[in-house]
Amino acid sequence: MTLTQLFNDKSLKPKEKTEQLKTWLLESSLSVSELINFANSNKDSVKGTCIEALEFATKSDLKFADQKVFDFAVECLAEKAPRIKWESAKIIANVANKFSKKLDDAIPSLLKNTEHEGTVVRWSAALALGEIIKTSYKGKKDLIPVLEKICKKEEKNSIKKIYLAAFKKK
Repeated sequence: MTLTQLFNDKSLKPKEKTEQLKTWLLESSLSVSELINFANSNKDSVKGTCIEALEFATKSDLKFADQKVFDFAVECLAEKAPRIKWESAKIIANVANKFSKKLDDAIPSLLKNTEHEGTVVRWSAALALGEIIKTSYKGKKDLIPVLEKICKKEEKNSIKKIYLAAFKKK
């Protein structure tokens, strides 16, 4: 089955498609490059599913977290679709330790996403930023006070808890 066939299969629910993509990635029957190229040439709903599969793959095995995945996730943080933003932030959270010298590329978009109206977008940005301050990132001394201000302004306790937990582990 091809990527196009998978996404055209109306009998499969989106989560089943995500699971299939993750399986193909983990079994190496689908390359990360092929998935990224496919995602970039499709509509937001398809792209979101592809990014979610990459998020699951990077969570399962950091071998999938190469420079191309990191750059793709950083680019997608600025997309309009909330699902693309939040799945990309989760990838950044998964790979932050591996890319601690490249995090300056992701932080501006993550900070912008902390102001998004969508709770899940803010939650995932908090998750990624929390993981960043747990790494050896060189700019975390300057980032922590910014995150403390964001945490104070955040109305949702579920999001505040992410920041507070990260502050304890920094």
